[in-house]
Amino acid sequence: MSEIPTLPWDTLARYRLVEILALWEGQVTSSQLSKAFGIGGQQAKKILRQYREFFPHNLVYDASRKGFLPRPTFQAKFTRGKVEEYLHLLGSHLGLDSPFTGLGLGAADTESLPMPSRVVSPYVVRELVKAARQGLRLEVTYASFTNPEGEERIIVPHTLIFAAGRWHVRAFCEKHRDFRDFVLSRFRCVPEPQGPMLAEHGGEHDRDWQTMVEVRLIPDRRLSPQERQLLMVDYGMQGGELRLNCRGPLVLYALRQLGVNPHHVEIEPRAQQIEIANRPELERWIRWG
Repeated sequence: MSEIPTLPWDTLARYRLVEILALWEGQVTSSQLSKAFGIGGQQAKKILRQYREFFPHNLVYDASRKGFLPRPTFQAKFTRGKVEEYLHLLGSHLGLDSPFTGLGLGAADTESLPMPSRVVSPYVVRELVKAARQGLRLEVTYASFTNPEGEERIIVPHTLIFAAGRWHVRAFCEKHRDFRDFVLSRFRCVPEPQGPMLAEHGGEHDRDWQTMVEVRLIPDRRLSPQERQLLMVDYGMQGGELRLNCRGPLVLYALRQLGVNPHHVEIEPRAQQIEIANRPELERWIRWG
């Protein structure tokens, strides 16, 4: 980016959205920019024109689709080109990186531990998103511990999920005849559309997904009263409990993210720290998959 001048933060945010949509949806239009930033159509077109002046080899106009498509030579300039940028955008309704990042408000005495992200192909994400929106079947090649080289399946995706530090897609699997989670980094090759879903396989028909479950967590009862009180404050517990409401298939992910292993009790209570208070109610959701 050394060849372009320093840009105001609002312009950077708009160029970031251009790149995210082009890379991960395979198309960006002026109407998308207009809706995202509450600007007029002419201003949105100007943004796209200026972006192309900076990087003429990134986008090409497709008259049939009335939008700009990424060229094979596309290289992200204002973003990292990571799938998390697009998926966080979906999950937070245009929640891009804070628009205040360009104001230089970062504290000098802070540190963030960077975590590795799993490699996800934009071509895979594009097909999954399109299929979820249009209710399509996809032929995919999916790798797992059972089949590390990958096996072909037909799925009907409906929701992208971030849980336990990785991205998944919730989809109906025609092989197993039920809804399952598939890790995005384990798709091999580009999914191929196979037409509309054959039955009621959309998200509204995923009964487990539509079931909301309450998870109740408490400080490990083996701790001293003072230690338990410390954890209650840490987690903002009310009435001595932390209550979480999540979809049934996400219960196990939520526990893992909180460091609670429902299948193992730590010998040292300070290592365990918190435990499940309503385990019998959660048995269906925490059994080994």
